[in-house]
Amino acid sequence: MQVSVDRDRCCSSGMCVMNVPAVFDQDDRDSLVRLRQTTIRPDQFDDVRLAAELCPGGAITVTEDGAAQAGA
Repeated sequence: MQVSVDRDRCCSSGMCVMNVPAVFDQDDRDSLVRLRQTTIRPDQFDDVRLAAELCPGGAITVTEDGAAQAGA
């Protein structure tokens, strides 16, 4: 799984940080999303997917690896 954020689409709601604080953070200067880690562990996959789904600005993109899709 790959996750990326688009700070231009972020509306600073903090939903991502509330759901997966190990992966997402908000910048102290502008409160926009930033990634805390670039490698997502399998036990975080569901939470990261939920954070992307709940993001009101659509700022989080999750790309599934081919192996993850085949195993699902």
